[in-house]
Amino acid sequence: MHTSHYIHSSLPVIVRLLKFILFMRQVTRESPANLKWIERQGLLAVKLAQIFALRPDIISLEKCKQLQALYSSASTIPTEDVFRILKEKAPDAYHDEISWFDVEPLAAASVGQVHRARLKSGEEVVVKIIKGDHEKKFKRDVKRMSRWLKIAMIISPKLRKVGNPIALLEHVEDYTLRELDLRNEINGASRLSTIKEDLSSDFPMPRLRFPEYYPDLSNRHVLVSELVKGQTLEQGIESSSLEWDDLLELFRIHGAFMFGIGTFHGDLHPGNCIMDPDGNFVFIDNGAICEAPRKVSKSLFNFFYHLSADDKDLAFESLISLAERRPRSDDVNQFKKDMHVIYNDFENLSVGQQSLTEVMMKTVRSAVENAGADYGEEGFPIIRSLMYMDGLVIRTYPDVKLISEMRASLDEFKSGLDLE
Repeated sequence: MHTSHYIHSSLPVIVRLLKFILFMRQVTRESPANLKWIERQGLLAVKLAQIFALRPDIISLEKCKQLQALYSSASTIPTEDVFRILKEKAPDAYHDEISWFDVEPLAAASVGQVHRARLKSGEEVVVKIIKGDHEKKFKRDVKRMSRWLKIAMIISPKLRKVGNPIALLEHVEDYTLRELDLRNEINGASRLSTIKEDLSSDFPMPRLRFPEYYPDLSNRHVLVSELVKGQTLEQGIESSSLEWDDLLELFRIHGAFMFGIGTFHGDLHPGNCIMDPDGNFVFIDNGAICEAPRKVSKSLFNFFYHLSADDKDLAFESLISLAERRPRSDDVNQFKKDMHVIYNDFENLSVGQQSLTEVMMKTVRSAVENAGADYGEEGFPIIRSLMYMDGLVIRTYPDVKLISEMRASLDEFKSGLDLE
């Protein structure tokens, strides 16, 4: 009886462990992943698969492209559920102002889906709804995943080479919970827009704008905003219409927020940026605004600045500054020796030959283990954003030598954003 009860109580744990193993196999195997199966495992599984979709150094480029469908092509919910959510969750003002609503979703992501609509005043808008009550299950899944990751790091040392997966999981938890409250999108866009205006004289960004939102028609569960015409960067990649100069300008804009301010859009993947007909970048899904400590953002800026000037010793010194105290000279020498191996001929290699993401992960590991650097949990959003940019370039202009192309923007950051 005791043995039977023990086996019965252990079954849920065994089932969850098997699902974790199956999930890892889905995202790392060479053959295509079953995206529907991943979605059925819950919001956390989708978010983690989206992270893998940006890691061509871990999985194949073809697998990355397949997983990137989870950004904007997630499953939709039935029409009757859409109307039920709107009836139960939307504010009264919403029902008073909407004159037409398209039951076919324009796009669907892991958290919500978007529909076209029209106000009684004639404006074309989009209505975003949270697809379900994810929060309780998501938090529970994060706790379980944290336990499995600790075990996985013992079994698979390769996981340690990609940074601290526990801290990365905590970062995913933080920005996902913020995404579940749609009011954060309005607040986030307002914060970034204010920063843009404050920088307008020293570092103008005329090609950046944000959607118009309708706060009176929105709440935690429902968001009404301008219908932005144009195409997402993801659509631009698929149609081969993205110009290199446009990608450089996007790096200039996003890099100014990351390195110069330390407050930035924390989930700027190719589906979350639209190029409108006037050539402007429109940041959408602005709920996950991230903050990087000045010490981290400036050290990483100095690292890239000196690396672009082919002054590798100064670049490596910038990472040593992240340590609580300067390491012993022997450790510094060993760190620099390892870094010279990692960055050997880096300036002459295209992103297709050696991705920035791949060397950054090696860099993070060496800086932490050999130089005592501390990126903290706050460093992951910047590294993640660099993964997005790197993935964009690999998929569009793999022959580009990215670090040299970044030089002009890095010079402008230094003068215009007070990074001397």
